[in-house]
Amino acid sequence: MRHLRITYNSPAVLTFSLLCFIATILGVMTDGSITRQVFMTYHSPLSDPMTWPRFFTHVLGHASWEHLLGNISYILLLGPMLEEKYGSRSIILAILVTALVTGVINYVFFPTIALCGASGVVFAFILLASFTSFRDGSIPLTFVLVSIIFIGQQVYDGIFLQDNISNMAHIAGGVIGGGLGFALNKNR
Repeated sequence: MRHLRITYNSPAVLTFSLLCFIATILGVMTDGSITRQVFMTYHSPLSDPMTWPRFFTHVLGHASWEHLLGNISYILLLGPMLEEKYGSRSIILAILVTALVTGVINYVFFPTIALCGASGVVFAFILLASFTSFRDGSIPLTFVLVSIIFIGQQVYDGIFLQDNISNMAHIAGGVIGGGLGFALNKNR
């Protein structure tokens, strides 16, 4: 019988997940202090040297273990398939672009709200995954349905629910994932 071994099969997704886990541990150990200082974006002065890295690092921090596990379960479910199809560089690009766009949008349009967590990345992955059977000159029906269901729900929730969930990050992540899906598949 052959020996089974565990492989680091999806380096971008697994490394991102590990960084999220480490950031959450640090946040728990410091009672949220590190999360607020490093892994959360909010309207701080542009002269503050931490304002700029937080546009990216906010996707690593999570408010609780439940918050982390909810996001990481989707990332670990969808990410390896996406990384296998599009490559590690494209997945890293999706994560970085989603982080920057959601961080800047939050900074500019929601100056009183702090943002942390990888839910924008989750929504980017969800919409990007709907392009797995993309063929040139066609729009997958799965993309249309996923867009209507996921983005529509976020718009509805953003209008009618007052919760601590950033619907803006979900919508922006979905738009980025959809755009990357078109761009990456158009070039194939």
